[in-house]
Amino acid sequence: MENDSSKSREGVPKVFGLKEVSKHSSSDSSWIVIQDNVYDVTKFLNKHPGGEDVLLEQAGMDATESFHIVGHSMDAQEMMEEYWIGELSEEDKKSKKDAESTKACATSSNLPDQHTSWQTWVVVVGMVCMTFIFCWYKYRPM
Repeated sequence: MENDSSKSREGVPKVFGLKEVSKHSSSDSSWIVIQDNVYDVTKFLNKHPGGEDVLLEQAGMDATESFHIVGHSMDAQEMMEEYWIGELSEEDKKSKKDAESTKACATSSNLPDQHTSWQTWVVVVGMVCMTFIFCWYKYRPM
């Protein structure tokens, strides 16, 4: 179902920035972003199977990750079309992708380095001890 109020006169989807979306975070006006699409879920709050609070926690924000973690059915995904009001601005799409890639790099690079560093020290200390013991037995005076 297409929402006529979400399109401009030319039939082009309205574009919203995250700043505008963040203004709609109450039960009077609840907007969420899922996969760069903006939805006005105000009328759906009392119909949501998980309860009103679940949507209000995500209202005014990008709820893509939470939406996918829950694993919504195809029916739920189709039902979203009714509440679609526009798209996220290109600027916010880009900044969101930059933040995600920075987060992914930081997460993937920190833990393995710490673990590898610890293992390296164990190997080095072990090799030094083995060399010391070998030399002591081989070159000790008789």
